[in-house]
Amino acid sequence: MDLKEEDILGADIGRHWYYRAKSAALHRAVTSLQPRHILDVGAGSGYFSRSLLERTGATAALCVDTGYPADRDDSSHGKPVRFRRTIGAVDCDLVLMMDVLEHVDDDRGLVVDYAAKVPVGAHFLVTVPAFQFLWSGHDVFLEHKRRYRLGEIEAVLRAAKLEIVRGSYYFGLVFPLAAAVRLASRHAGEPRTGLKRHGALTNGLLGAACAVELPFFAINRLAGLSAFVLARKP
Repeated sequence: MDLKEEDILGADIGRHWYYRAKSAALHRAVTSLQPRHILDVGAGSGYFSRSLLERTGATAALCVDTGYPADRDDSSHGKPVRFRRTIGAVDCDLVLMMDVLEHVDDDRGLVVDYAAKVPVGAHFLVTVPAFQFLWSGHDVFLEHKRRYRLGEIEAVLRAAKLEIVRGSYYFGLVFPLAAAVRLASRHAGEPRTGLKRHGALTNGLLGAACAVELPFFAINRLAGLSAFVLARKP
């Protein structure tokens, strides 16, 4: 996840409509897999893996991020969470790459590297920002390299020898509003994130729009702010 956004939201991250909605979409995408051991790549605070530990039968999470000052062990909801700067081979059944691949020069290479570390049959849940035409100061601020169409991120995962299970866009109902804001701010001076703290009313309204979309997001291959892809190591 984007550490700069995590720093901005701080303790409010779990109340922000965007992260609550993305967490709900993650649960819908992977709950049927009944994951037990999670590998969270580029995890930051481990927000998404902690959410899975709370709401699923997952028993442990390993969070990997080169930004950690040191390795450490923690727990969440009575389950172990390990934070590591680097790892070798690991026994896991679900790999999370939540808004990670857009930050690296070699996206395919990063997937190949982690696919080699996990067992056959492990699933990968990957999210990336969608549509290059939405590129704005928000992406520059977050140090993105690119945005993706759904077919493009699926092609990256196929090139890494993963099998695509399904892919879709999310944040489709808020897409027109967000697109208008992003495009209008494209030339507005210094790069800055479009994510900020909101009051209860704004969080409620935007969260409600995402909740309406959630039951149908798995079939949305038309448009959205994020692309979600579930893949499997054959």
